[in-house]
Amino acid sequence: MRSRLYALVAAGGFRRYATYRAATWAGVFTNTVFGFILAYTYTALWTQRPHLGGYELPQALAYVWIGQALLAAASLMGGGFENDLMERIRTGEIVTDLYRPADLQLWWLAADLGRSAFQLLGRGVVPMAVGSLAFEVAVPSPWWRWPAFLVSVFLGFVVSFALRYLVALSAFWLLDGAGVSQLSWLAGMFFSGMLLPLNLFPGTLGEVARALPWSALLQVPADVYLGVRSGWDLLVAYAFQAGWAVALLTVGRLLQAAATRRVVVQGG
Repeated sequence: MRSRLYALVAAGGFRRYATYRAATWAGVFTNTVFGFILAYTYTALWTQRPHLGGYELPQALAYVWIGQALLAAASLMGGGFENDLMERIRTGEIVTDLYRPADLQLWWLAADLGRSAFQLLGRGVVPMAVGSLAFEVAVPSPWWRWPAFLVSVFLGFVVSFALRYLVALSAFWLLDGAGVSQLSWLAGMFFSGMLLPLNLFPGTLGEVARALPWSALLQVPADVYLGVRSGWDLLVAYAFQAGWAVALLTVGRLLQAAATRRVVVQGG
């Protein structure tokens, strides 16, 4: 019964964002325009520095359009459920949520996965298709790399949720979670590889960036798509993403329990 409940919540999250048709098309247009800007920038950069980061130019261009496809779906620039949850915490409506016969974390996870699924289909497919027609973009081969890529994308969605859930829960202890949200957004943009592939980061900075959870949102799925991760390395990539997902969700559950105790004590 509980699994059916969360499936319905996920479907509701999908339908909720599907109703914003004008916003979806505006997002498609924006992602496509920025994709072209980045693609031409990458073309100029890779023309001067071939094989930069271990990528050929078609691979670098594919990286650009993967980033645009995952920008909204993986919330690389923030957005999603966290603002709603922080508002419910601020107004005290969260008390109602905590007394519901459903797990708070799983409820919001299901809703956010529904949102991510719609954003991937609604705002991700078209820009990537346009980019593939306009540029020489690397395409996964053999065929099984597509489902392998989607598994990595799903794990990235879970890591993204877990990070933003921690940001939202900070509102229990802070008067305003906007500062934490802004810091998370900046870290996500830099350390996910959205600005530049993490393979281009030098020395220790690159090693640290690739070890942080934000790399699971874009850099790891892109490497799976491009075939950089295959065989045993593919399993290592999945383990890396799943490990961060479990660790962050566990921390989120501990903070959730502490927040619940705080609410109960204050209510008493």
